[in-house]
Amino acid sequence: MKNNVPLSGPGLPTGFYWFNAPPHHHFEDGLCLRTRGGTDFWQRTHYGFQRDDGHCLFTRVSGNFQLCTHVSFAPETQYDQCGLMVRADAGHWIKASTEYEDTSLSRLGSVVTNRGYSDWATQDVSSRVRERRYRVSREGDDFIVESSEDGVVWNQMRVTHLHDAPAAVEAGIYACSPQGAGFTCTFRSLSLSMTPADA
Repeated sequence: MKNNVPLSGPGLPTGFYWFNAPPHHHFEDGLCLRTRGGTDFWQRTHYGFQRDDGHCLFTRVSGNFQLCTHVSFAPETQYDQCGLMVRADAGHWIKASTEYEDTSLSRLGSVVTNRGYSDWATQDVSSRVRERRYRVSREGDDFIVESSEDGVVWNQMRVTHLHDAPAAVEAGIYACSPQGAGFTCTFRSLSLSMTPADA
């Protein structure tokens, strides 16, 4: 059963909290936020740097679950991004989003970070697309990451494993601006549902 998380304000949903709060947020047809510039989530691989200062609205959840969001966005600079994140700690997490490249091209992708090293799996999509839905499902220590344009047809982005994942993880929405001065996005819906252990 889908459990919708209210994003209508005036305060944060019960049980949710900021990890690196954004400089501005308000409630208007969902949770609208403006990122701080120079924020990112990445660990070591290929680029060498380590960043752990993007904005997340998290809750703590134990066991198997399914997390979904619908987000609209107005990117301004390369790598502006927003979507879902599941996090055990700074060295173990998963994020799914569309990362803006330029006016023509963006990258629908996911990053899995295990034992302090990140990967990046992507596919090219049109930058004309300014809204998308994401879904992450936990099954033990494994996770299924999906996306959808309409919330009806879901496409698998990857199936992955999160090493050393505890029973309780942080799960929620995220946004960051690695290169630019910030951008605005609106999370129009969020749902979190527990699923059976044998799902």
